[in-house]
Amino acid sequence: MKLMDTMTREVREIEPVQAGSIGIYVCGVTPYADAHVGHAMSLIVYDVLVRYLRWDGNPAGGYTVSFVTNYTDVDDKLIDRAAELNRDALELATENIEKWEQEQIELGIAPPNERPRVTEEIETITGTIQRIIDEGHAYVTPAGDVYYRVRSKDDYGKLSHRDIEELRSGTRGEPGEDKEFPLDFSLWKAQKPGEPAWPSPWSDGRPGWHIECSAMAQRYLGDTFEIHGGGVDLIFPHHENEIAQAEAATGEPFARLWMHNGMVQFENEKMSKSTGNVVTVADALGRWRPDALRLFVLNSYYRGPNNLTEDAMGAATRGVERFEGALVPFEAPAGAAVLNAGDTRARFIEAMENDLGTPQAVAALFDLARAINRGRDEGQDVAAAQAELRELTSVLGLRLDGSGAAAVELDVAALSRLASELGVICGGTDATSTVDALVERRTAARAERDFALSDRIRDELAALHVTLEDTPEGTRWSVEG
Repeated sequence: MKLMDTMTREVREIEPVQAGSIGIYVCGVTPYADAHVGHAMSLIVYDVLVRYLRWDGNPAGGYTVSFVTNYTDVDDKLIDRAAELNRDALELATENIEKWEQEQIELGIAPPNERPRVTEEIETITGTIQRIIDEGHAYVTPAGDVYYRVRSKDDYGKLSHRDIEELRSGTRGEPGEDKEFPLDFSLWKAQKPGEPAWPSPWSDGRPGWHIECSAMAQRYLGDTFEIHGGGVDLIFPHHENEIAQAEAATGEPFARLWMHNGMVQFENEKMSKSTGNVVTVADALGRWRPDALRLFVLNSYYRGPNNLTEDAMGAATRGVERFEGALVPFEAPAGAAVLNAGDTRARFIEAMENDLGTPQAVAALFDLARAINRGRDEGQDVAAAQAELRELTSVLGLRLDGSGAAAVELDVAALSRLASELGVICGGTDATSTVDALVERRTAARAERDFALSDRIRDELAALHVTLEDTPEGTRWSVEG
């Protein structure tokens, strides 16, 4: 599969560090307010990428994907917003995170493998900062702040394709900052009155914005991993600074490929709180079906701007209904000719392999839906073609059931083979008993700290449409469309 790499400005093949496995890190939200449709668009793009890479029908036969997206649950915006509301910043963050995660469920977004929160990763972050200091790439001020020394890295600016002198023009130090150079950026901020803080070797304080993602990405995916994603607005300074920090700490390349999605406009205007035209996810879900929102995103190329309009959403809604109409069960007469799905699968794969070309993939599926409707009118057996349409739309995360939960028949034979390979004894031969036994074995593996086995069971079940959710009460499983 090839994706546009922001670093090289070329469409490049994904290069796994380890054969068969792909790690993806995507910058998540700062939960100081309700998530908006721009957040939803970004996460839908990467959800589809993950689904396709995991799909056993792709040319690689399906990858084991570790998908990580974070929450910046301590930040200037969050602290300021909490002060405006006379709320505790961490409580406000938790409240907004819980709401956003429920909205993700409604949008049909599969849960990531990890959802690290900055406030729960302080030790990881301070350890990374200390390594950067030890390597001479950062310095501590008398006030206890820590800054990254931009001029210590010769290739700073390689992602955004700017040099230091270009970036320096128009940049000035803020009053009270004790920087060596105007472009140096914060790794650790000493506590100010009323701010949340954690202990560190330099001062009680909190992480700067950029360091958190470098530290968390490398903790969960390794020093070097395959894909780092996010919105195009994060290229500079956030992602540029992530690269500088991560490579300064380890001496190794950071992400092998940088993927960036475009922004959402509303009625041809940039969404902005100042103009009052921000559409929250809650508002969108109150007006349109989740599948329609997803199809709206997929109908446009992920790297370009996506214009949210009533016309666009009307077209997406009608598109969902066309797919659902093609999937209505039909009993063909005895001896009826079988409808051939043609080259739909090949067209779908070709589009997805070429820089996640979802518009072309969707077009191929609409052609198949049209053929199914025509074949049904002609009395043909369309069951196999319908199964093809169901499979390929599910790769795009479309549930197409009218309510948001697709009916999927679990593959008992495949589940039984997995249980046999792992030596798991099941209490029965049905799918439910087999999944229960596999979940129980994974729970035991986690208790034994055999995380490789735990991850394998989770990923293998995910590939078979079984989603696991780890809760304080134990692991729950559900069937995912």
